[in-house]
Amino acid sequence: MSSHRTPSPSPRIDAHLHLWDRSVSDYAWLVPEFGAIYDDFTPVQAKTELDAAEMVGAVLVQAEDSLVDTQFMLDVASGHPWVLGVVGWVPLDDPDAAVQALDRWLAHPAFCGVRHLLNDDPRADFLDLPPVRTSLAELARRGLPFDVHDAWPRHLGQAERVAAELPELTLVIDHLAKPPRGRPDFGDWRQSMAAVARHPNTVAKLSALRRPDAPFTVDALREVWDFALEHFGPDRLMYGGDWPMTVAAGGYQPTWQVMSQLVGELSEAEQRAIVAGTASRVYGIRLPA
Repeated sequence: MSSHRTPSPSPRIDAHLHLWDRSVSDYAWLVPEFGAIYDDFTPVQAKTELDAAEMVGAVLVQAEDSLVDTQFMLDVASGHPWVLGVVGWVPLDDPDAAVQALDRWLAHPAFCGVRHLLNDDPRADFLDLPPVRTSLAELARRGLPFDVHDAWPRHLGQAERVAAELPELTLVIDHLAKPPRGRPDFGDWRQSMAAVARHPNTVAKLSALRRPDAPFTVDALREVWDFALEHFGPDRLMYGGDWPMTVAAGGYQPTWQVMSQLVGELSEAEQRAIVAGTASRVYGIRLPA
C-alpha cells in the first residue's frame, strides 16, 4: 500500500444506502427521537448526494423487515438507473415462505441480497435457529449474499459459526459490526472480528463508522481502518455511505470526505476494490462503463 493520497478512482459505487417513505411502510424503529432522520428520504435526494460524491450509483439496503419495504425499493430501482442493486428481506425463520419470497424478488434484476434487522429482533440466537440456517443455505444455493446487520455484540459469534458451517454462503458484515472504538469491549470486538475474517466467504462494509460519543476523523478511524485492511484486505472490503443515517452528522459529504482520505492512501487497484470491485463481485453488479 502506498503512503501517498490519490483521488479515488471512477467508477465508484456506494454499497450501502437507504430510502424510506413513511406513507409506504411503518419503519417501527424510526421515531421522532431520531431527530433529523425522522423524515422521508427520496430517490431524487439520494441521487443529488451521490452525484456530489461522484458515485455512479448505489446499493439500496432494507430498512424494515417486511415485504412491503423490499417491494418499495425494487419499484424505485425500476425507475432509477442509479440503483445498482437491492438488498431486501425474506422471512428467514420460515423456509417455505422464504423460498416464495425469493422466487418473487429474483424476478427483478436489481435484487442482489438479503438482510434481517438483527438488532430489532428479540431472538438473541436468531442466526443459530434451525429454520434460519435452512433459509441461509437456500441463499447460498441461489448465490445470494447475506448482510449481517449490527452484529456486535450479540450476533458476531453466530455469524462466525454460519460462515464456518455454510462455506458457500457469502456473509457481508455490515458496518464492520459497529466497532466499539474507545470502549472497554473494543478488544473483544477485535478478537471476534478476526475470527470472522479468517473465513474466506466473509466480506465487510466500511460504513456507519460514526459514533455519537467518538470523533470521526482520519486519525480517530485509523485503528479500525488498519484492522480491517489487515484482516480482510481491500478485495473483501466495500465502501458504504449509510445515508440518510448520516444526516444528523452533516449528511453524505462529510462522511465521504473522511473515508475518501483513507481510501486515497491506497494503491489504485486497492482503491478500486473498496469503492467498486468488491461490491460488484459480491452483489453481481455490472459496473457502468
